Amino acid sequence: MAQRSIEVLIGRLITDEAFRDAFLTNRVLTLQNFVESGHELTGVEAAAIHATPATLWRIVANQIDPRLQRAKLSADNV
Repeated sequence: MAQRSIEVLIGRLITDEAFRDAFLTNRVLTLQNFVESGHELTGVEAAAIHATPATLWRIVANQIDPRLQRAKLSADNV
């Protein structure tokens, strides 16, 4: 079932701005929270996510249609 968790994790990193920002700020804590919320990650998968260049997630997010993005809401956006 870990493959499904990787798909969910990558999807969130690409489409969820708040999740992506949290991950880029503190990868360890964000992955820990992800696992604690019920997702499975093997040590190899976690290591691979950590080894992926951080800039990749923003680059990919900027390439997909904005309608697929979950924008972070802040006082600036209201």
